[in-house]
Amino acid sequence: QVQLVESGGGLVQPGGSLRLSCVASGNIFRINEVAWYRQAPGKERELVATITSETRRNYADSVKGRFTISRDDAKNTVYLQMDSLQPEDTALYSCNAGVRSGWARPSINYWGPGTQVTVSS
Repeated sequence: QVQLVESGGGLVQPGGSLRLSCVASGNIFRINEVAWYRQAPGKERELVATITSETRRNYADSVKGRFTISRDDAKNTVYLQMDSLQPEDTALYSCNAGVRSGWARPSINYWGPGTQVTVSS
């Protein structure tokens, strides 16, 4: 089995920064694409950023130029650097990763429980 755990959330003032981490553990052979999602109360879940195993990145228009996704495969970790945070960025941030547990195994999607980000003065 594979577990994903996010960390790094918290309360920050508008204009501030946070760096989220998503750490994968367990039976891991290869981590494919990883995505960060967020969901604010009363709103649908939104795709924030993705990074492939070849480090191709994509971002939601709402975070382009402010958020940066990166990965450290040696640590089985994906980061989301969030700068110039605004109140509308307040949400539960979760990571989703496609993970293979062996050379001949298929990729399976896993979710972490999420970390809360609150932007408020």
